Amino acid sequence: MKKSLILLLLTTTISFAQGGLFGKDPIINLENFDKQKVHWGYFLGFNSLDFKFDYLQPAEDVSTQTTIGFNVGLVGNLRIIDHVDLRFEPGLYITQRNLTFPGIDNPVDALREVKSTYIYFPLLLKFSAKRAGNIRPYLVGGLSTALNLGSNSQAPDDNFNDRFRMKKWSNFYEVGFGIDLYLEYFKFSPSIRGVFSMNDELIRDNTPDSPWTGNVQSMKTRGIFINFTFH
Repeated sequence: MKKSLILLLLTTTISFAQGGLFGKDPIINLENFDKQKVHWGYFLGFNSLDFKFDYLQPAEDVSTQTTIGFNVGLVGNLRIIDHVDLRFEPGLYITQRNLTFPGIDNPVDALREVKSTYIYFPLLLKFSAKRAGNIRPYLVGGLSTALNLGSNSQAPDDNFNDRFRMKKWSNFYEVGFGIDLYLEYFKFSPSIRGVFSMNDELIRDNTPDSPWTGNVQSMKTRGIFINFTFH
C-alpha cells in the first residue's frame, strides 16, 4: 500500500510536468507568490500507518495490517527568511490498523481493529531550494502532537471485553520532501512524509499477564503521509 501511495505521488507530479511546467522556457506563474509574509492554504491526502512494537521478552511479533486512510486540513505559512518558512498544518487524519496477536487460539479474540481519528497539530520548518521556472523542491520536518478521538482511553473495559485502548495524546516527529508547482492561479504542492511517534501509545489491560498487552514494552505509530496542498 505504501508503494501505491508513492506511485500516486509520482504520477501526479509527472502529469503536471507533461502540462508544460518543466518546459525549456515556461511562462513564469505567480512570480511574487513567495515574497508574501503570510499565506494560507489547505490540503487533501492519504496516509498509511502501522505500529512498531517492542517487547519485554522475546516473542512472536504482533502482526499489523495497514489500510489507506484519509487526510484533510489547513495550512498557515510564515516566511522567516528566503528559502525558510514556518508552517502550521492542523488537520484531521482518519486511519485503521488491524492487529493480530500471537498465542491466542481464537482468531476472533486475536484480532483487534484499531480505528483512529487524529486531530493533528504539526509545527514544521520548510527548507526550499532555489526556484527554477515554475518548480521549487523543498525539504520539511518538525514536531507535532495529536489527539486520538478513537483512543478508548477512558473506557474501564479492556481486551478481555473486546476493548483495545490507546493513550489520548501522542507526540510525533516527521521528515519529508515535496515540490512546489506554480500554476497560473494557485500553487500546488504534493509532498510525502514519514511520521514517527516518540511515546508509547498503548494502555495496558487491567490484568498484568494479559495475552494482548502483558509482554508489550512499547507500541508506537509510524507510517507515511501523502498530501496535496493548494495555496
